Amino acid sequence: MSTHHLVILRHAKAEPGGAVVDHERPLALAGRRQASAVGAALAEAGLAPTHVLCSSALRTRQTWELVRTPLAAAGAPDAAVTVTDALYDAGAAEVLGLVRGVPQDASTVLVVGHEPTVSHVADALAGPGSDGGAVARVRPGVPTATWSLLEVDGPWARLDLGAARLVAVRTP
Repeated sequence: MSTHHLVILRHAKAEPGGAVVDHERPLALAGRRQASAVGAALAEAGLAPTHVLCSSALRTRQTWELVRTPLAAAGAPDAAVTVTDALYDAGAAEVLGLVRGVPQDASTVLVVGHEPTVSHVADALAGPGSDGGAVARVRPGVPTATWSLLEVDGPWARLDLGAARLVAVRTP
């Protein structure tokens, strides 16, 4: 049985709300630096995604583009990317449904989304064998550009709540 990796990433720091509608908020300069650091960390950890599920919000799309750059520089092949409105205000069940739909040969899946969804999903998927410290970090919510790494045994289509191991939570 092969182990797959699921990386759940909160978008990087965005400009404050108010000037534009929330869906169109761009990344702040600090967020651009955060996203690049996440990409470098994923490349260093050997976690280049084969498939990306990305919210349609501007800040999540920009986060992915800036994460992708250091991965590409490290020689990672291009990932298959799905940008979807469904991740903008999704709950754990909707995210789980999207992940179940990725191709079964996907070795590493990256979800780029929003709080509180990303922390709820990491917590909800964390089952036996999870790192207690990592679970404790996601429960209250996570800061911008934080990524959670889960290990998944078996096919994506059978992923269920409590059926993964949350092994790490990282913030740049």
